[in-house]
Amino acid sequence: MNDQNPAAVATRYFDALAAGDLATVTSLLNPGLVWHQPGANRFSGTHTGLAGFEELIGGMMQVSGGTFQLSVTGAPMVNGEKVAVPVRFQARREGHEMDMGGIDLLTVRDGTIVEVHLFSADGPAEDRFWGAAG
Repeated sequence: MNDQNPAAVATRYFDALAAGDLATVTSLLNPGLVWHQPGANRFSGTHTGLAGFEELIGGMMQVSGGTFQLSVTGAPMVNGEKVAVPVRFQARREGHEMDMGGIDLLTVRDGTIVEVHLFSADGPAEDRFWGAAG
């Protein structure tokens, strides 16, 4: 389980997310994590550290009434320390639904995820779902 290969780290991360194993998820995130959330909505922007990640995910779960889900839809693609993973994310809130594909680009260094860039297939629809920036 100490495989530091970027693809193996990414796979463990997404498996832990799917299982709701937040202890494993956070153990794979570097304390200095830099998370880039796309768009122009309340969650967009750069989030730093584990606290920034937890605040972001907690906010998404709160707004979606706990319905936010992410699933991997293809094999990880590796280029050095970068791993691109095709994903599908879904959520519901107050009569609105979001269901779209995207790419999560993880930078893995020394066995931990140090940076994340997310890409959504339909940014404007995601912005409408999450609501306007603060």
